[in-house]
Amino acid sequence: MPNPNKALLKRLDEDVIGFVRQGIEAGDETRFNDLALRAFEFQFRSAAEYRRYCDRRDVSPETVRHWHDIPAVSSFPFRKVLDSTLPARKAEDFYYQSNVADLQKKRGPFFPDQRVLELMNAANSFLEKAYLFPDVERIKMLFMVPTPRMAPGMVMASGLERIKERFGTEDSRFLIAFKGLDLRSLIFELRKAEKNGQPLALLGATWGFDYFFDSCRKEGIRFCLPEGSRIVDSGGYVGRYTKCTKEEFFGKCGEVLGISENHCLNALWLCESSTVYFDNVLRNTLACISRERCKVPPPWTRTVVVDPLTFRRMPKGKTGLLRHYDLTNRAMAIAVQTGNMGYETEEGFEVLGKWNQDMNNPDIERQPRHPGGRIVSSVMDRFLAWKFSKIGRLYSSLK
Repeated sequence: MPNPNKALLKRLDEDVIGFVRQGIEAGDETRFNDLALRAFEFQFRSAAEYRRYCDRRDVSPETVRHWHDIPAVSSFPFRKVLDSTLPARKAEDFYYQSNVADLQKKRGPFFPDQRVLELMNAANSFLEKAYLFPDVERIKMLFMVPTPRMAPGMVMASGLERIKERFGTEDSRFLIAFKGLDLRSLIFELRKAEKNGQPLALLGATWGFDYFFDSCRKEGIRFCLPEGSRIVDSGGYVGRYTKCTKEEFFGKCGEVLGISENHCLNALWLCESSTVYFDNVLRNTLACISRERCKVPPPWTRTVVVDPLTFRRMPKGKTGLLRHYDLTNRAMAIAVQTGNMGYETEEGFEVLGKWNQDMNNPDIERQPRHPGGRIVSSVMDRFLAWKFSKIGRLYSSLK
């Protein structure tokens, strides 16, 4: 006898992919709500730990009527945060009132299968075309990240490999190998683009670009990349890596590479979420639309901001924690509560930094750091300082 859950899941996936394929301009709140409730029901029926949490809160598919009432799964150790800042009984009570489930295996997929990847890739291809490459079919890409072979568990690496296949030219390449960043090749490719006029797309971690820019400025090195070149950075503005503001980063892009601010695009990659969120600025610039820079949730997602003390939704413009609802995120959960702080805008949302995870005094984490902690941060700082100290000599040797 066929498994009825598999049949229900297949129909759900087909309906979600059909919704996604309507494109990023489509919008149907009723349809989104219906699909979100169906996804919640499947997660509730299939994930025992999540169901136990919902049962303790008297929440079920029979009682939830709107997508924003679906309990979110935490992307950070929520119970640990509560236990470290609140008395035990109060922490327990707050946990079951917060609408945020803290699952022990939250990073593992609930229902791993090939359709999850197909759904995720189809959705993100729409977004990449719309926000990163609206004006080109293919462009030469340089990636300042490891290859998926080097970092098989790095979501960003595998995602960029797919972008390379979909939008990159044949001479696109990753610049980080087992020996580290190939700085000579980076400089060579930048100088080559200056001479032949072929636009480049530089993609990688914000902190790597920031070190590169500072090293170039110190040595008086400047490039003038062809019109249409762009830079796509990720990771810096959640308070983990970069030591400069967004505005300072844009200034460095212009000064060192000759790339204008409207071709500087930040991407929000989340390990616990399928959808990648991109700045809207290039798309708006090409369409001659004057709107504030932000990340616009596509029709198959919703992003809200909640208060770190109550986990209730905040008014637009007020800073709080980002919570994402994503129909394509079957590998994790329909609703994910992150530790990223930001605010809602009229069109979408913006990211400001990481939460300091202090329930008594919630704020943005002000100390830039690597996820591995202070020791890893210190080691990375010394390594990158040593690596980029060679940039002046390498640049001169390639003249």
